[in-house]
Amino acid sequence: MLMYGKTLTTEKQIAVKNPYTGEIIDCVSHATRKDVVTAGEMAEQGWLKTRKLSRFQRSTILLKAASIVKDRRIDFAKLIVTEAGKTITQAYKEVDRCINTLTLSAEEAKRQNGETIPFDSYEGSESRQGYFTKEPLGIIAAITPFNDPLNLVAHKIGPAIACGNSILLKPSELAPLSAIKLCKVMLEAGYPQDALGVLTGDAETGSALVSLPKVRMVSFTGGVTTGEAIIKTAGLKKYAMDLGGNAPVIVLADCDMTLAVEACVSGSFWAAGQNCIGSQRLLIEKRIYDDFKDEFIKQTNEMVVGDPMNEATDMGPMISEDAAIRAQSWANEAIAEGANLLYGNERDKSLYGPTVLDNVALNSKVLCNEVFAPIVNLVPVENMNEAIEIANRPEYSLHAGIFTKDLERALSAADEIEASGIMINDSSDYRFDAMPFGGYKYGGLGREGVRFSMDEMSQTKVICFNRG
Repeated sequence: MLMYGKTLTTEKQIAVKNPYTGEIIDCVSHATRKDVVTAGEMAEQGWLKTRKLSRFQRSTILLKAASIVKDRRIDFAKLIVTEAGKTITQAYKEVDRCINTLTLSAEEAKRQNGETIPFDSYEGSESRQGYFTKEPLGIIAAITPFNDPLNLVAHKIGPAIACGNSILLKPSELAPLSAIKLCKVMLEAGYPQDALGVLTGDAETGSALVSLPKVRMVSFTGGVTTGEAIIKTAGLKKYAMDLGGNAPVIVLADCDMTLAVEACVSGSFWAAGQNCIGSQRLLIEKRIYDDFKDEFIKQTNEMVVGDPMNEATDMGPMISEDAAIRAQSWANEAIAEGANLLYGNERDKSLYGPTVLDNVALNSKVLCNEVFAPIVNLVPVENMNEAIEIANRPEYSLHAGIFTKDLERALSAADEIEASGIMINDSSDYRFDAMPFGGYKYGGLGREGVRFSMDEMSQTKVICFNRG
């Protein structure tokens, strides 16, 4: 727990475990409701300072923070591996994305502007002129998950700082250490100590945080059920929520097979499948189904699963043994319903290997729900129309992908697929940190992506002069 720039301890502690070894690597304090109230009072005082920071000052702080993270790149990467189980290669990429997110936030801090308003274009307002500007919103409550323990935090606090808000962060209790380390860097870079706090704890801590009357906005990344509960608890506030996906990838017969298979293997098993835009449903045109399936399984079999600190490892553990047990149970349930196990479904404690299924029942959990595990479903389809119909069945989505050499078919599919991001000749899990990112249907509210987050985290003020 971090308040007033200091690490505070409480009687109740939360053990943070290495997902691969099961060893306790650290303990963090469990913030009480009283702690949350104190943090809210702190953040309110902090906002009185941050709202007066010039855009130049905010940008300078963010650039300094990005530089510090870059200097400590190795330490951050090893911490991600230790607490979240990502491979060291994936961890380095996440650190680099965090640096990019903070840099983008610094750049956008200078770009956020208003515009003049043509009052005199309306009868009766000829004597008036003015403009609107963007102002900080106030206290932002941010709740982040375990799967990107550094960069998803940067996506909350970077834009919030760029706007001049104060921030109270509750990271996942499963992987809070990278978040705390990053927030300490922000304070080291010059952000006011009472404008940024970290409240470690469980769902009760999160509930207390979003309930604070002075919190003006909740920025949350997580599941649909939790998102609904937050809104019911928090009441009348602004919300930005990424709530989950079940990404389809359409593979048409005219695709570049080599590109499609390689991208889909990566998209399915990155971060042990614990990825909201991971490729969960591969909808493959029947003419190439067998060839695609054979090559996909071949490349999956070549993946090295094991110690995430080893640079040769392609996939590490899931976040916990319980998560791996749950994933295997879903696969077993699908198999009992008639699915074919093409590869995998093997577990050793928290290590659950890449798993490939086909002939999955249309009402199976692994096909209908966000699996958040290294399980992928291969589905043969007659044509693009059938693929799009299947792709659109879930009531929540984030990204989708399509592989084809035909630009017209790609653009036609992009028009019809119900997702907020359509990746053409890319896996569904491609994301650039400056792009708008968010959910479709029940997949979320609002948009992330630095500039777009800043729009959510700001309020508009109109200034009008009556010249008489």
